[in-house]
Amino acid sequence: MTPLHVHVEGSGPDLVLLHGWGFHSGAWHDVATDLAGRYRVHRVDLPGHGWSADTDAPFDEAVEAIAECVPQGSLVAGWSLGGLIAQRLAARHGSRLRGVLLASSTPCFVQRADWPCAMRLATLEAFAHDLERSPQRTLEQFMRLNALHAPGAREAVRALTQRLAERPAARPAGLRRGLQWLRELDLRGECTKVRLPCVIVHGARDAITPIGAGRWLAQAWPGARLVEIGDAAHLPFVSHGRRFVEALGMLDG
Repeated sequence: MTPLHVHVEGSGPDLVLLHGWGFHSGAWHDVATDLAGRYRVHRVDLPGHGWSADTDAPFDEAVEAIAECVPQGSLVAGWSLGGLIAQRLAARHGSRLRGVLLASSTPCFVQRADWPCAMRLATLEAFAHDLERSPQRTLEQFMRLNALHAPGAREAVRALTQRLAERPAARPAGLRRGLQWLRELDLRGECTKVRLPCVIVHGARDAITPIGAGRWLAQAWPGARLVEIGDAAHLPFVSHGRRFVEALGMLDG
């Protein structure tokens, strides 16, 4: 597998940031600039995205490749799809980590008979269908959904659009692979077994991963702490950057 692109900045304890589907690690830019004053920040472009656009792999192979980018003793912060990867990293490579932050994350992205706090499968399938017809328009629609119901939604979308343009667009194959992961993965059975400090940051207005998923994670992950932001949507590190940084600091306490 081709090595993944990792942007490193700052100095201090190691912090690895994992972005969501359809984006690249530039989405973290503003908050990473702040964090680089206290951490050595590693922003990873996930397979099929950004400067890792030529890389494609099944989920577990991708997780192993990302594990190689994680220095011993790191904190790992995963947003959305990146949160699923962070959960699997914690389950399989917990000895490498000293803590995990899950932002707008869920152990199971789509609804199941016993899992209502998730996106409807039909909605995800519609994204997959639209992706085949118009990748650019589909990504634009998804970006707007990320910010829906949050204060400053228009400004957040504008800023992220500018950041996305700074690197290669995600390849259709990588986007399809990511949607496959979101459709198929169910990590609920792993969360209860992890013994790592965990902070969960979740917006109550999240239209992609409902707040119920964050509350469930906070109950299922032993010792996890929930930071619920009442007026945040799916981009708490953009709309509420200071709260996000404070939440990450809880792992240093």
